[in-house]
Amino acid sequence: MLCAVSRLWPARSLLCATLPLLFLSDQPADAPLTATPVLATQPVSTDPDDPAIWVHPDRPERSLLLGTNKTAAPDGALYVFDLRGRVRQVIRGLDRPNNVDVEYGLRLNGQPVDIAVVTERLQRRLRVYRISPRTGQLQDITSFGNTQVFTGEPGEQGAPMGIGLYRRPKDGAIFAIVSRKEGPTEGYLWQYRLQDDGRGRVAAVLVRKFGRFSGRGEIEAIAVDDPPGYVYYADEGDGIHKWYADPDHPDADRELAHFGKTGFQGDREGIAIYAQADGTGYVLCTDQLPGNSAYHLFRREGEPGNPHDHSRTIRIVLGGADETDGLDATAVPLGRAFPGGLIIAMNSGKKNFLVFRPEDFGLTARPAALRGSRTKSHP
Repeated sequence: MLCAVSRLWPARSLLCATLPLLFLSDQPADAPLTATPVLATQPVSTDPDDPAIWVHPDRPERSLLLGTNKTAAPDGALYVFDLRGRVRQVIRGLDRPNNVDVEYGLRLNGQPVDIAVVTERLQRRLRVYRISPRTGQLQDITSFGNTQVFTGEPGEQGAPMGIGLYRRPKDGAIFAIVSRKEGPTEGYLWQYRLQDDGRGRVAAVLVRKFGRFSGRGEIEAIAVDDPPGYVYYADEGDGIHKWYADPDHPDADRELAHFGKTGFQGDREGIAIYAQADGTGYVLCTDQLPGNSAYHLFRREGEPGNPHDHSRTIRIVLGGADETDGLDATAVPLGRAFPGGLIIAMNSGKKNFLVFRPEDFGLTARPAALRGSRTKSHP
């Protein structure tokens, strides 16, 4: 899936005075574009599932790509790649890690740290890692015994799958929105606040249960758009749902949109937000197909006069990846190789991840001043 989340991080912004501003012209949904990836990562050992992008605060060319190897311990792992697709670190011993997401500025011991969080399905918990801007290495900072999820739920209803992280703009609080292998028609997603356990490690505290489910397939892919505060999730056999991400919002219990209900041939899987600095952008959702998965693009900002109208498919892109599950995207310029950011998709057959430039998805550049802050989307 894509635990794909957009992030605007004004305190540690990247200033880019003359980088391209990207836009997407409309295209009939029945005329898909064929995209060619610019690179493929090295393979994982067994079964790739979900990618995430971490944007370096000062040197964007040193940003990282993360990806899960979805199998039981001891072979389950989180892989860390550089922007050339080379393995930089492998964190082994995870017990079927499904999805991963990244967030910026969690306060530990009074200091902000960047984190990656993984759902560890067979242990029914979250694993949390600090990302070091200096070394590019990940360090486990899980408060063990304090990150269990879906406590008390039977069987697969207690097995975590997808994850989307949300940083609330008004106070910097960070939340994990988690989905599971099976669940009810109401309350499929559970939301946890991530916080310091008093010893500099991360604990998870349940704050809300929400989310409708059609009963067809499952819900895995989650993406959060931080600045406007929306969470999107893929109901595999039914469509894409949109809710408020803030558990304290007065309308937190109301669904805002239900779209992407037609035009998919396979399961609706990974979701990503390509979030541009002016509030526009795209919601991308995977159509999981053997040999050549498709990606459906919808307007992030909705239609004129209705920010929750995402009913129109703007474009469909074929990327050559086999049965894509996870997907992620960022519009932050990542050095000379990726001046408009990048899109990354899981590629099942070759056990790796494919990386695209936004231009590969039909986004064309025009010169414009752009202030880019750390903006990311997960799956």
